[in-house]
Amino acid sequence: MGLTRRDILAGLGAAAATGAAGAEAPLRVPRPPARGTDMSRAAVDAASSLVTRSGLSGQVAYAVADAGTGEILESRNAGLPLPPASTAKALTTLYGLDKLGPDHRFETRLLATGPVQDGRIMGDLVLAGGGDPVLDTRDLMELAASLKEAGIREVGGQLKVWTGALPGIYEIDGEQPDHVAYNPAVSGLNLNFNRVHFGWSREGSSYQVSMDARAGRYIPGVQMARMEVVDRRGPVYTYEQGEGRDDWTVARGALGQSGARWLPVRHPGLYAGEVFQVLARSQGIMSRGAVGIAGAPEGRELAVRRSAELQPILMGMLEHSTNLTAEATGLGAALSDGPQVATLAASAGRMSEWLAARHGLEATALEDHSGLGDDSRATARDMVRAMLASQEEGRLRPLLKPFRIEDRRFDVAAKTGTLNFVSALTGFVSGPGDRDLAFAILTGDLPRRDALTVAERERPAGGRRWIGASKWLQRALLERWGALYTL
Repeated sequence: MGLTRRDILAGLGAAAATGAAGAEAPLRVPRPPARGTDMSRAAVDAASSLVTRSGLSGQVAYAVADAGTGEILESRNAGLPLPPASTAKALTTLYGLDKLGPDHRFETRLLATGPVQDGRIMGDLVLAGGGDPVLDTRDLMELAASLKEAGIREVGGQLKVWTGALPGIYEIDGEQPDHVAYNPAVSGLNLNFNRVHFGWSREGSSYQVSMDARAGRYIPGVQMARMEVVDRRGPVYTYEQGEGRDDWTVARGALGQSGARWLPVRHPGLYAGEVFQVLARSQGIMSRGAVGIAGAPEGRELAVRRSAELQPILMGMLEHSTNLTAEATGLGAALSDGPQVATLAASAGRMSEWLAARHGLEATALEDHSGLGDDSRATARDMVRAMLASQEEGRLRPLLKPFRIEDRRFDVAAKTGTLNFVSALTGFVSGPGDRDLAFAILTGDLPRRDALTVAERERPAGGRRWIGASKWLQRALLERWGALYTL
């Protein structure tokens, strides 16, 4: 008779309970059965030896289980809460697929608040977002082209944007540097992952700078994000939030001859509206004045752009670890699951409650859906529980990307997570035998991370070496577990 998810989680909980007194040692280290071909197994390094050899400072926690039965095979500090970093996106994937469904599509609509007469909208044109996290400039061009095909030539009123499908979030994590593009605003209308492209080139003693919303062959310039080159030694970037715009400065000495980088957008609705206005004009559709804010998504629908289905969107999120996709998906799922939430913390709290009720994740407490905030906590035991539970519907494992290890006898599908002095990995191992494994590895030196200033967080001293040591340990543990339990 097949095992149910309840049977697997009950076995996992029982195994975890028996090892609570020995948090520093594996709950169980089975000795490989003595067979003639098991000499290579006997030569496998002990897990504790691998941890020592890694030289990692801070805490190391892991758990590995038989994916078929839920039996814990090895663990260390399995109940220790640590930041999950971007492995939290695997949990958001489970939540989004459950609450929104794998076939869910986000809609971005164009609405006319008045009648259309002779190609002229006798009212406002509203660009109404539906929370699409992957909307880009090419999609807005498609909407502009659809409007032209419908015979629209002019907006008599004002171009407005509606962002209320999701709450407006100024930034994902308030402890990040202002200029990092992976920490943008979130709203119901997002564009290009809410990033603006800043480019520069030296011209004599000055610089030519550009701010644009490029995607594919479209490179519309924007005015709501502005850059000024200033003479100073530091900091490299400064940011001020203007009235409906993002004001940046950059230190001249940091630029060199030429270059480019993405910067975060803090007014995503107005950013998308300005870009659409430029693209619509390229199609001969004129609107007057600045972009406004609509109070509601009301009016006659003139065009709609539907995203891809949620499942492939989440596969892309897991592959590229896009924080905006995680936050928009998590917020959308939370709103479908109860009353309005106004903050990421409230939304992530609702997801944490769902994870506890649905999958038995007892010690998981998240402050966002992407793992960017380092106050989120999860345990290796809980992450393994999530991996095991995800197999019931088979939705997560096919979305995880391959994780390479040196021993090619084993296949690993996993989600990575990295912050300064934090590194995590969770997923599945399969080998030539008939046993698959579910695992989670969490490492973190939190005192060292907490000691960093904001200015040090983009490239902290010793950070790359620490992450390298953690990734070496991850691969070494995976090769150990594959050799012991899947051959």
